[in-house]
Amino acid sequence: MAVNAPASPAANLRITLEQWQALQGVVDHGSYARAAEALHKSQSAITYAVQKVESLLGVKAFEIHGRKAVLTDAGQVLYRRARTLVEEAVALERGASGMTADWKPEMRLAVEVVFPTWLLLQCLATFAKERPETRIELYESVLGGTDEALLQGNVDIAIGSQVPAGFLGNPLMRLRFIAVAHPDHPLHRIGRELSHRDLAQHRQLVIRDSGTQRTRPGGWLGAEQRWTVSNKATSIRAATMGLGFAWYPEENIRDELASGVLKPLPLKEGAVKWAELYLVFADLDYAARDTLRLAAIIREAVASECARQTDTEPTPSRVAVKARGRALSAVKRRVPE
Repeated sequence: MAVNAPASPAANLRITLEQWQALQGVVDHGSYARAAEALHKSQSAITYAVQKVESLLGVKAFEIHGRKAVLTDAGQVLYRRARTLVEEAVALERGASGMTADWKPEMRLAVEVVFPTWLLLQCLATFAKERPETRIELYESVLGGTDEALLQGNVDIAIGSQVPAGFLGNPLMRLRFIAVAHPDHPLHRIGRELSHRDLAQHRQLVIRDSGTQRTRPGGWLGAEQRWTVSNKATSIRAATMGLGFAWYPEENIRDELASGVLKPLPLKEGAVKWAELYLVFADLDYAARDTLRLAAIIREAVASECARQTDTEPTPSRVAVKARGRALSAVKRRVPE
């Protein structure tokens, strides 16, 4: 006698992903009308989808206060679950599409501008020798811009100064920032250790946060006179022209320090700052073969530079670079052949 197999959990689902997405959309966009516009649906379709969720579950997700729909306590629980469900579905779809081929035609990465440019280009050149046909889409980001590139799904991999919520990353390297100005800058003529009050009286050069929200702190910003630029090279050039002072990663200005066009400022405190950089995958579970390979190349290059800097005899301008080199860390990961 045949025995009927128990129904799978999927067979009992009564609410579609599209309906959950409608509920999430109303909350995220603030109204049924804006949710309909964002999801490319009619407002009546969004209203019906939300009502369907409520009727099938026997709960009220929204209450109308004036002209605004407000979540009930039960609605808040449903919204959190709906958001997680939709995000997982999007990640699954994106990841599965990347698994259809061993190599992807395009590699997208966001890299904080403080990461040494020469080292990044060296890594990309190594990758290009192996995969010359792969297009590279590089976002040179600052602070929140790196986070947004990951959160919005615009990149496969990122190198940033923090790991955004919901992601996992590994420490890649530490950067030593030093306060510098041109040797003829008025701050170098004071003839004593400098305080932050001294700095506040002179122009500070700042690189703009490339994120749209700009909620990430960017360090000390106490100077009333300030030039904010978008490009690292522009800021460094301005400093070499005596137009202001700034903190830069020492590795990024080693030539300027060696040639004497930039000189460390003798601050009582804060002359040196450290920042950790992390290597973060958009989704390691679904990372394509080329994503894993480029990550391995970056780790190997950082580890090699660490060893080289440690073994190199320091010159006056490279003493701190050697110290930074000892602080570099690289995490090995097995990559498919």
